[in-house]
Amino acid sequence: MRLTRCIDSANQVRWIQPDGRDHGLAYAGDAPFGDLSLTDERVEVKQWLAPLQPSTIYCIGLNYRAHAAETGAELPEHPVLFMKPNTALNHPGHPILLPNACEHGPEVDYEAELAVVIGKTARNVPIERALDHVFGYTCANDISARRWQKHAGGGQWIRGKSFDSFCPLGPVLVGADEIPDPQCLPIRSTLNGRTMQASNTADMIFSVAELIAFISRDTTLLPGTVILTGTPEGVGFARQPPVFLTDGDTVEITIEGIGSLSNPVRRA
Repeated sequence: MRLTRCIDSANQVRWIQPDGRDHGLAYAGDAPFGDLSLTDERVEVKQWLAPLQPSTIYCIGLNYRAHAAETGAELPEHPVLFMKPNTALNHPGHPILLPNACEHGPEVDYEAELAVVIGKTARNVPIERALDHVFGYTCANDISARRWQKHAGGGQWIRGKSFDSFCPLGPVLVGADEIPDPQCLPIRSTLNGRTMQASNTADMIFSVAELIAFISRDTTLLPGTVILTGTPEGVGFARQPPVFLTDGDTVEITIEGIGSLSNPVRRA
C-alpha cells in the first residue's frame, strides 16, 4: 500500500494512492489506520499534505556510525532520544522557515531520516515482534538550528529541533508489507541538486526494531506515533566549511522504495 494525504480541488482532505504528479485514486474507509479499500475515483490534488497528523513525534540522535564519527562522538550505549512538538510538522513542498530567533547568523541544518509510523498500540514490545506494530514508512527531514540545539537549550536538544516547519514529512507513506526489511534502504539528501548525504539504513547503530522496543518500554506508543530514526553522515555543520540553509535553497530527501520529499527554504 502507498498512501498520501492531500487537499483536493473541492478543498477537502483526502487520502489517496498517488497516480502521477497531481492526481491519485481515492481510498474509502477509516484512514489511515482502519480498513481501507482503493476506489476508482480519481482525485485532483490541489495541495500535498504530510501523510498523517502524528500523535507523537519521537526522534533519535547519533544513530548512524559514520555520522557519529564525523561529529567526533562515541557510539551511544543506548538510543539518544528526544522529541519534537506536533506544531513542527511540515508538508511536502511547504517552506522550511529560517527562524528570526536565529539572530547570530546561519545555523539551520538538514537531516535526512527514515520515519517509522506506528499502526497499532505498542507497549513493552520485544524486539522480535516490534516490526509487527509498524504501519509504514516515509521520508523525514529533522531540521535543526545548531546554536539553539547546542548552547541555548540548557543541555537539551528540543528547542533547536522544534521551531515551526522543522519536521517535513512525506509525501508517501509506504505500507510495512512493501518494506519487510527497513535496514537495507539507500537514503540521501540533496541541497540545490548537490548530494550532501548518501548512505544506507544498514549503518544504523540501533535498528528500527530495537528503537521500537526501547521507546515502548513502560511507554505506550499510540497509532500515529512517528519515530525519526536518525541521520547519516554529511550534515551541514560537520562540513568544512560548514553548510547551512539559506533563503532560496531547496532540500530534497530521497529513500529508495519510498520516494522523495522536497521543501524550499524561506526566511520566517
